[in-house]
Amino acid sequence: MAKDSKKDYSQYFDFSDAKVISQDEFSKKIRIRGREINIKSEPNHRQEKQRGKEDVQVLYENAVPDELKNIGKGKHYIVYTYGCQMNEHDSETIKGLLESMGYQATENRKEADIILLNTCAIRENAEDKVFGELGHLKTLKLERPGLLLGVCGCMSQEEGVVNRIMQKHGFVDMIFGTHNVHRLPHLIQEALFSKEMVVEVWSKEGDIIENLPKKREGMRGWVNIMYGCDKFCTYCIVPFTRGKERSRRPEDVIAEVRDLARQGFKEITLLGQNVNAYGKDFTDLNYSFGDLMDAIRQIDIPRVRFTTSHPRDFDDQLIEVLAKGGNLVEHIHLPVQSGSSEVLKRMSRKYNREHYLKLADKIKKAIPDVVLTTDIIVGFPGETEEQFEDTLSLVREVGYDFAYTFIYSPREGTPAAVMEDNVPMEVKKERLKRLNETINEYSHRSNEEQRGKIVEVLVEGESKRNSEVLAGRTRSNKLVHFEGPKDLIGTFVQVEITDPMTFYIRGNLLSEPVAANQ
Repeated sequence: MAKDSKKDYSQYFDFSDAKVISQDEFSKKIRIRGREINIKSEPNHRQEKQRGKEDVQVLYENAVPDELKNIGKGKHYIVYTYGCQMNEHDSETIKGLLESMGYQATENRKEADIILLNTCAIRENAEDKVFGELGHLKTLKLERPGLLLGVCGCMSQEEGVVNRIMQKHGFVDMIFGTHNVHRLPHLIQEALFSKEMVVEVWSKEGDIIENLPKKREGMRGWVNIMYGCDKFCTYCIVPFTRGKERSRRPEDVIAEVRDLARQGFKEITLLGQNVNAYGKDFTDLNYSFGDLMDAIRQIDIPRVRFTTSHPRDFDDQLIEVLAKGGNLVEHIHLPVQSGSSEVLKRMSRKYNREHYLKLADKIKKAIPDVVLTTDIIVGFPGETEEQFEDTLSLVREVGYDFAYTFIYSPREGTPAAVMEDNVPMEVKKERLKRLNETINEYSHRSNEEQRGKIVEVLVEGESKRNSEVLAGRTRSNKLVHFEGPKDLIGTFVQVEITDPMTFYIRGNLLSEPVAANQ
């Protein structure tokens, strides 16, 4: 996006038509265009950037008081989730809280009594989707005034977004952020009984809340091991929306994984904005991500994954632990963002091309059958053709199986947003096309190497395109399609690969177990 076409958020900061009804040390009530808004706390970009020295407390509290456990009895909810696995996990908690209040899930908007949008702020098109959805929901709200509408997640941590909702979307009932999800029961109670829009967005991350209810579905589970990020890459809004790095206690993580194993989950993914920084904030013990993975390796759960890694913090101890294999799978997502040291420096990634390539080589030597995937941004401010070629050559050298690729999109409030965005959009699109063609070439080449091999597949469900075909993933996260009975969903099977494609591989189900090749 050209610099002069960036969104102008200033229009949403004009509250000259707002009337202050009451104000005290705890909240401020205002009226805008006939809607009363109770602002308990609102996002503050300056506070979000600060990294205080105060200790993070770990609280083991009951998130749903007895008096709120029946508030949703006979009522229904819908939660729409945008964005990353962290948002998916937050939605599991949101659903768990709602069901602890008596609400039941539905897919029918006409039946829903509460609809929540759990939002993503990483890219501009994610925001556009949410505001588009709010436009559709306005009609539903007019038909059913008793419907509660809420916006939460990363977008809610942005000042401009909250002010825009207050100014232009007065039919929304609740706005809350990433740090106070556990406050949802109280916010629902207030929105129901006060009939006001309730805004409660904490700019500081607060404490780690354990024992929150979660509604998990399927055979794969997400497990948060830490929150926040302190890297402050110049293009990224996450350190502002998710707060400073803070790790859960290892005993709490291990207890949750053991509980999932007892429930029969087949696979877990450990989550963090930067899992490699796990434990670095502990002041009372020396315990790293490698230590945690070594402990979880000994728990009886078939597959363990993690995301996302930062190359700067990926240490030798972790590589040594991952090389032990067992339930630790041979797939590592290692975002590089650019293959140019100059661009990486402008991104403030805190490593260069040589460091990344050395790390990738070290991982491959320790884990010979490892599959590496990555994230790459094209068209970062100032990126030259030569610097983009550096990215293409790095892709060829590493040989990624898959990559999430993006055209750079400025995020309001980040350092990169004020850089001169001097790469024309047509150039960005052309570079993205060339990048994807290169990655697809290596994806197909990697999949071709699977031809004739027998692989272990965790069957996830029917193929999205053909209900007669089952789909599942290998340990290395490759998507496999094969024909078989529906009762295999949720189980491990062995498949002989017959037809490698670019984005998935096809094979035949084996009726008799044999030794897998992976």
